[in-house]
Formats: sequence, structure tokens, C-alpha cells
Amino acid sequence: MSSTGSTYGDIHRYEPARESTAAAIAIVLLTVVEIVFVFMFTYGLVNGWGLSDTGNMFLGGILAVIFIDLAFILALYRKEFLPDVMIVKKRRRKWEDLYIREEDVDGETLGTDAWEQVKRAVYPYYKR
Repeated sequence: MSSTGSTYGDIHRYEPARESTAAAIAIVLLTVVEIVFVFMFTYGLVNGWGLSDTGNMFLGGILAVIFIDLAFILALYRKEFLPDVMIVKKRRRKWEDLYIREEDVDGETLGTDAWEQVKRAVYPYYKR
């Protein structure tokens, strides 16, 4: 679904999510695996596995597996269950990000001609 609107905030493209059953089952299974590894990490932490060198490496490996599994869960969820939406955004020039307010884009007029020359030297994109 596309729209022809070009004002800020209009939805330009909207593609609904696939919401496949296989992805839902995979997310549930990965969540069960995540819970098992979190339980193993907590059990090892409480029992002091981290006090020895090999136990500390084992706990680090379990923690790495926990975050990798979580990354797969979130990637599957984003890919299969979130719609693809593109909205129209305000196009801005690169140098506009340097200013906080829109009225400060042109600089401030505080002085006379000498000050204008300083502004042009410091700020090369000065509107002429």
C-alpha cells in the first residue's frame, strides 16, 4: 500500500507482517532455551562457579549464549511480526544538524559589517 502524500508524517509505504506460524514456534523454542541458560547461569553464579578460572570462562560462555539467543529471538520477531512502514520525513541539509533551533540557522545579527565578515568566515554556508 502506497500513498502519494508528501507532507511530513504521511505513510509512504506499508507492508503488513508475515506472521508465520513457524517463526512463532521458533520464538517459543528459543525462549525456552533462553530460560534454561538463564537458570544455568544463575545456578552457577549462586554456587560460586566464577571463583575458579574454568568456571569463570564457563559462566562467560553461558552469558554469551544467552545474549546470542536473545538476538535471534529479537531478529525473528522484528522480521516476522513487525510491519514494514516507511514514512515521509523532513529532508534536511547536513549542516542543519549543528543548530538547536530553526531560527538559529542563519546566525545571530549582533554587530555591523565587520561582524558579518566574521560570520561569513566562520560559517561558510551563510545565506546570501
